[in-house]
Amino acid sequence: MLGAELLLKSLEEQGVELVFGIPGGSVIPLYDVLKKSSIKHILTKHEQGAAHAADGYARVTGKPGVCFATSGPGGTNLITGLATAQMDSSPVIAITGQVASSFIGKDSFQEADMLGLSHPVTKYSYLVRDANDIPGIVEEAFFIATQGRPGPVLIDIPKDVFTQKVTEVRNPGVRKHLLEKLKKPELDFTQVEKAVEALKKAKKPLIIVGGGVNNSEGSNRLLQDFAMKNEIPVSQTLMGKGVFPADHPLFLGMVGMHGTIEANWAMQNCDCLLAVGMRFDDRVTGRVEQFASKAKVIHVDIDAAEHNKNRASDIPIVGDSKDFLEVLCEKLWASRNNKEWLRSILIQNPVEKVNFGRGLDPEGVMNLINSLLDDDTVVVTDVGQHQMWAALFVHPKKPRSFITSGGLGTMGFGLPAAIGVQMAYPDKKVVLITGDGSLQMNLQELAVIKQWNLPIKIFLINNGSLGMVRQWQELFFQENYAETILEVGPDWEKLAGAYNIKAKTLYENRELKETLHSSMANREPWLVDIKVDPGANVFPMVPAGCSLDQMYRSWKNEAHVSSIG
Repeated sequence: MLGAELLLKSLEEQGVELVFGIPGGSVIPLYDVLKKSSIKHILTKHEQGAAHAADGYARVTGKPGVCFATSGPGGTNLITGLATAQMDSSPVIAITGQVASSFIGKDSFQEADMLGLSHPVTKYSYLVRDANDIPGIVEEAFFIATQGRPGPVLIDIPKDVFTQKVTEVRNPGVRKHLLEKLKKPELDFTQVEKAVEALKKAKKPLIIVGGGVNNSEGSNRLLQDFAMKNEIPVSQTLMGKGVFPADHPLFLGMVGMHGTIEANWAMQNCDCLLAVGMRFDDRVTGRVEQFASKAKVIHVDIDAAEHNKNRASDIPIVGDSKDFLEVLCEKLWASRNNKEWLRSILIQNPVEKVNFGRGLDPEGVMNLINSLLDDDTVVVTDVGQHQMWAALFVHPKKPRSFITSGGLGTMGFGLPAAIGVQMAYPDKKVVLITGDGSLQMNLQELAVIKQWNLPIKIFLINNGSLGMVRQWQELFFQENYAETILEVGPDWEKLAGAYNIKAKTLYENRELKETLHSSMANREPWLVDIKVDPGANVFPMVPAGCSLDQMYRSWKNEAHVSSIG
């Protein structure tokens, strides 16, 4: 067989059922034999869309998502998608074509050094020199992408390797040094015992969970059992959404720059913080030297590099979230009474709402969307104000059901990621919450939705601006709205109509409920353009350089920053 055929066979052996991609000169030999494979190919309209779709597939399933691209601009267009996956620990396999081996290094047509370009934004990168090595490289790539802390891997294949006749397949298995480096870490039980003792002594304990708990199958059930039995309040990062029931009295919501007042107050006043599967990102900590300054910090993460990187921990524990929580449940399973601590958290003053009345209230829109979710709904978001409103008010019922770009904050992620989610689970309900700035960055993927008749519901939170940047300009740059007001935008109903997708524009509350209900009730794609108040901002908000106990509760007030300490 040819190298291209061997590649497809190797992907099939790894359980790959579909890929996202676009053909080009260097990958024509691969696409030429694609019809011989059982793998379904989804033709996106941009390589960035292919990467984000593969990422969405990976996040919702836990299995690697795969994308194809040609050499040069095809590969470089994947880079943003790979960086997005890397920051959020998503297992994506990118396979790029490369110019023929004899042309590498000669500035040939559509040549780009994908090995060098991808190195900073992937877990590992390969340049295949011999088709006989393909099975071993593919097996190793999937192992690297999924073991330990997940992440993206790139395989760059020259055109002549695709057409090379395979003579002696070499598959030595995963190399020993990688097996050793990526093997599942064993818990240090001395550290676990220290954590147990610290939690036993705590008067004001708090749990914060992140994407590591979302990614570790079964961790959510252990977390819920442990927190509820021991009456410990639970907060989350953006990537931790879905692992704890949002309607439970112990749930405090998201921590950080746009975290809830209760969660941020608890963080600054707890005496013992159990942080599981999160990395103390700057959007979570605010001024890091003042973050949880009264607490003994127990930090559990599978990636040893994250320990003491951003925030020093008193008890660092390297390990899988599920393994740790299983042991914790065995060792600390006594009913506690933290009612006074919980009461002190929940009496914090709510955010003051300011609605200028020039459009629909975003919070009300989000609460309505939340009321429409069921156990089989996956929420995908883009990046911006709508993302933070969704994080605060929209609460999916299960892990892996809130898909968003956290670490890189990639506008344009949402639409192709929603496609990846829906292709992974055709029977699930998929809701995309996006903004008029974000949706325009990859709107060409609407064609994929129509081609496959994907019943994705696109709820466009339209405020006529790049809202999050505009909010910063309002608060910190004397209302100098430089290049953030979208004076010219598409007629979204007509644009959706051009793709034969149903659409409706909403200006008033009286139409909102009926339209959202009716769009969710059928199995067709929908785009609902929701005209929200252009002056609405996301609150609470911790200004840059401030600690979590200093935040804006609203704007246009005299104090601006109010202490919650």
